[in-house]
Amino acid sequence: MGVTDCHVHINPVWEMRPEARAILGTAGPGAEIERYLREPARFLDYLDRCGVERAVLVNYVAPETVGYTERANDFVAEYCRADPRRLVAVGSVLPTHPDPGAEVHRLAAELGIRGLKIHPPHQLFAPNAYTDGRQTGLRAIYAACEELRLPVIVHTGTSVFPGARNKFGSPLLVEDVAVDFPRLTIVLAHGGRPLWMAEAMFLARRFPNVYLEVSGVPPAKLLEYFPQLPRLTDKVLFGSDWPGPGVRDIGENLAAFRRLPLPPEAVERILTRNAEAVFPGPSA
Repeated sequence: MGVTDCHVHINPVWEMRPEARAILGTAGPGAEIERYLREPARFLDYLDRCGVERAVLVNYVAPETVGYTERANDFVAEYCRADPRRLVAVGSVLPTHPDPGAEVHRLAAELGIRGLKIHPPHQLFAPNAYTDGRQTGLRAIYAACEELRLPVIVHTGTSVFPGARNKFGSPLLVEDVAVDFPRLTIVLAHGGRPLWMAEAMFLARRFPNVYLEVSGVPPAKLLEYFPQLPRLTDKVLFGSDWPGPGVRDIGENLAAFRRLPLPPEAVERILTRNAEAVFPGPSA
């Protein structure tokens, strides 16, 4: 088993609002991304140079803030057809969809979507908003993912994108989901950084179905951000968040992670084995 980067943004940037696109910049990864979006083979070559076998391509619908529409699902599904063994398609369904549960089933059956993304600060609702009747469609989304064994990646922590509502980024808002859907695999993207790391660690330790994903955190500071991480290595996923703000290169992130004072068994779990359990191959 090779390394899996569990959080890469191969997204249709042409849909982004100008103020959101500006966050990526026009130099470094912000410039390179345009070429990779048009040519999956070029991106796969980049993964080879970085020493990464698989990448989870995280797409989501957020027309009001970032600009992504439901076409992002078609984009990532088509992109991952270039090599389904190495590229994992993650899509999105808004709870306001006329039939969100049926849409989850359609994405899985027709498009081959293998995970769903919830981005509360960008989608402007709490991940547990089904409990107070504000976003009842969330219940159908979680139930469908639980039935289909699709992992749900929930953005936890802050966002610097214009229009983001960071009050929705607290990991504790995901606790209701973990309680109400005990067979649903939940991935806490970014581990609540930079405000709620302890809360994210608590949830991963409390619930067998909750994983801590550490993308967007400088790898050299991981043990500073998550001092209890060595005790939870069977629940941690490696991710880069490339080409997000401050993430220059997947290979650099991976090399920095390997320099952490962790035992080889822990490194193998975080880089390979845990990801295989959460995002199994297409024939599994």
